[in-house]
Amino acid sequence: MSLGLQTIEVQRELASTLYQQERLGDALNAFTFLQERSADPQIAATRALILYKLDRNEEALSAHEALLKLSSSVPQYWMAYGHALRAAGRTDDAVAAYRQAISIEDEYGEAWWGIANIKSKLLTDDDIAAMEKALQTAVDSRNIVPLHFAIGRAWHDRSDYPKAFEHISAANDMRASEVRYDPEELTGEVSEFIHSFDAEPKLTASASATDGPTPIFVISMPRSGSTLLEQMLDRHHNIEAVGELPYIRALIRSMLEIHTRREPITVPELIRRLTDQDKQALGADYMRRAGLHRRRATPFFVDKMPMNWSDVLFIREILPQARFIEIRRNGMDCGFSNYVHYFSRAHASSFNLTHIGRTYTDYVRLMDHIRTAAPGLMHHIRYEEMIGEPEPALRQALDYLGLPWDEAVLRFYDSDRVVRTPSAEQVRRPLNRKGMGAWKPYAEWLGPLRAALGPLSDA
Repeated sequence: MSLGLQTIEVQRELASTLYQQERLGDALNAFTFLQERSADPQIAATRALILYKLDRNEEALSAHEALLKLSSSVPQYWMAYGHALRAAGRTDDAVAAYRQAISIEDEYGEAWWGIANIKSKLLTDDDIAAMEKALQTAVDSRNIVPLHFAIGRAWHDRSDYPKAFEHISAANDMRASEVRYDPEELTGEVSEFIHSFDAEPKLTASASATDGPTPIFVISMPRSGSTLLEQMLDRHHNIEAVGELPYIRALIRSMLEIHTRREPITVPELIRRLTDQDKQALGADYMRRAGLHRRRATPFFVDKMPMNWSDVLFIREILPQARFIEIRRNGMDCGFSNYVHYFSRAHASSFNLTHIGRTYTDYVRLMDHIRTAAPGLMHHIRYEEMIGEPEPALRQALDYLGLPWDEAVLRFYDSDRVVRTPSAEQVRRPLNRKGMGAWKPYAEWLGPLRAALGPLSDA
């Protein structure tokens, strides 16, 4: 069946809106409908990406491969294919896909970063020369920034820390000038959350049980070991990990859009205004969307979106059955790991050392207040303790969840599940301490981070 051009564009606008709102199931249906009626390769590319985000990785790989047979000269298509391959554990094939993207566009910074981010010292001296040459001609910051990050990683692998930091700081300075992050907004929001906790005793009540699966929210700062913890929990016979789900923030955004049509409103104020009907509808919407990612009928599932840490009160209101496990990493290690990683705008504070330190302190301030104000609401794990002695840390987490011990959690690396985070390779290997103290060779340049962390720099 063919549709007129105008009708196709209307349908495409609807599909794109659904996708932007993180209504991935509806968006997949919409783009499938479009692909059956249009030969536009971008429609097929978006559909493949949605399949990937829904953890339907085999289907996503097939969709990418079909697209590349028809349109193999677009580097972005090879890049997306590489991401799906990497998530499936096919690292060599992923690197080949990234290099294919580079062969088409040698300035394609994200593809260079894709190789660098695998952390296997894959970038050669010739690669460094090629990236340096690309920097001389690149004009788009979307290429320049990841090129700098990739070169920085290559020099880090060679223990040339001054050169590494030169490129890493150049990348972050450029991103910070574009994003213009204001740390005061988060500080104010956290203070308002803390006030809300103190003003609403009902928030400290024990979680109530409901029918259906129980979501476990693993929360943390980015680069704090949440992927490793998630992988361990997934090996338990009663738990399924479903990755970093974007739905909590999507639900908050949709509610803010409704309320701010009348007047400006903060997230804590939004939570106070939610009616019982709102909470039930939002909770049901989250569970429906999360269900699209589930493959096993376990009584628990894990959502490990790190930045859900600032949304605990919202989650608590719409999902009273939810469980929370916080994993916290040393402030300097965590902050440095954020600074050297190429993030999207989702982690807007990661491009400035002072901003990273302030975000970490606000995070600790809220988590510690919740621990005091609502004992038992959240379980806390130290990353360093989990790495050093995983069994006691995991036993305590399972006790919090009311689950029996399962030896399989210690064999977390014996898993072929799809992992769509920067730590994909790490969680397929036995435990190691390589990330601990990684900031120390850069200590002379990390004064702003240490100053912003204050006492937490040694915590």
